[in-house]
Amino acid sequence: MSREIRLNAFDMNCVGHQSPGLWTHPRDQSWRYKDLDYWVHLAKTLERGKFDGLFIADVLGVYDVLNGNADAALRHSAQVPVNDPLQLVPTMAYETEHLGFGLTASLSFEHPYTFARRISTLDHLTRGRVGWNIVTSYLNSGALNIGQAQQARHDDRYDLAEEYLEVCYKLWEGSWEDGAVVRDRASGIFTHPEKVHPINHHGRHFTVPGIHLSEPSPQRTPVLYQAGSSSRGKDFAGAHAECIFVAAPSKTVLKRYVANVREAAARAGRNPREILAFNLQTVILGETDAEAKKKFDEYRSHVSYEGALALISGWTGIDFGQFAPDEPLRHRYTNAVQSAVETFTTIDPDRVWTVREMADWVGIGGFGPVFVGSPSTVADLLQEWVEDTDVDGFNLAYAITPGTFEDAVDLLVPELQRRGVYKTGYREGTLREKLFGAGPRLAAPHPGAGYRDLAGQRQTIAASA
Repeated sequence: MSREIRLNAFDMNCVGHQSPGLWTHPRDQSWRYKDLDYWVHLAKTLERGKFDGLFIADVLGVYDVLNGNADAALRHSAQVPVNDPLQLVPTMAYETEHLGFGLTASLSFEHPYTFARRISTLDHLTRGRVGWNIVTSYLNSGALNIGQAQQARHDDRYDLAEEYLEVCYKLWEGSWEDGAVVRDRASGIFTHPEKVHPINHHGRHFTVPGIHLSEPSPQRTPVLYQAGSSSRGKDFAGAHAECIFVAAPSKTVLKRYVANVREAAARAGRNPREILAFNLQTVILGETDAEAKKKFDEYRSHVSYEGALALISGWTGIDFGQFAPDEPLRHRYTNAVQSAVETFTTIDPDRVWTVREMADWVGIGGFGPVFVGSPSTVADLLQEWVEDTDVDGFNLAYAITPGTFEDAVDLLVPELQRRGVYKTGYREGTLREKLFGAGPRLAAPHPGAGYRDLAGQRQTIAASA
């Protein structure tokens, strides 16, 4: 029996997102990112298509690696200007009933005490439809602009991330007991103070002695997303993530990544099947294959080569402006450049990529693959990838917005539903309940569930001392 396919929409509070230059297309409306009506229309469209969620990416910093400055990013709107993603959510949640919202927020640049309150507030306002994409940030410009000397080393960022989550778990799960809030008008008691506990956290990076400022929200801890691709990142995802995102351009890369994270989850004592994996994908649809191909060619004519290089340079930390557009890369330059194109070689091991060809690939949909065709053709490909890689679904990027998403809802979703591999309705409850069909809160053996009884744990420690 074919597995159910899950879909998220992948967007960002900016212009163009993963398709640099496509803002010049006459039907693209990403320039309306400052308009709440634009976001409400998108949210309603996605809910009509029974998407699990709208995943909103974010960066704190600019893509200034190409040629050593941000000129190309600014000129071609390569994820700049960019606005805060969290402020979009309450309005979209008010206008929808089921759609989930995955927010990217970097733990490198905000203290967990204030961040935990912001997420609890969103979880309240959305009635439990919030997820958090845990990122440690990769742009050095972001670190510099909040006063750090430079971006912290990769493994040091994950050390901080482990403690950051510990603080958040203590605040979300352990500070307020169930039943602390009674709102008893007769007695005049709103909250039983003996059921609210300071977390008394004193760690290497953070000191948080007090209580969580928010009363427990529907999920307490938001649904946890993670997208680390390094060995350390995959171990972190295996321990903490409920959903993982990857931008694999080939089935080979995707299958290996999903298997690695599931193995990491098993090592952490978790059920590997309880982690949902999503790959970055872009689908260009038409009523026929020929119509879709014509649309794709039209989109490609708007791609910004320089804008694509700005993104690739920022993602890899390599200034691709130093290479001629049509020079082959694989055997000519440093090991760093070879590692940057290693992922691409899995698409065709015999192919020698040039900078121009990499930019062409990234120009629509970023590192993820692009599927072009009729609903039947694209559905075949999605099902093939699910069966061959063990991925659970796809994070759909856009070429133009909202057009790419409208095509997915109007053309692709009905075809998937006809095949019996896509839901026809939402589960009730919070985002966690909709995704996993269980309760609204983290469950053991997830590490977050272990912080639930802070008072009891302290009594046990005191008694054994």
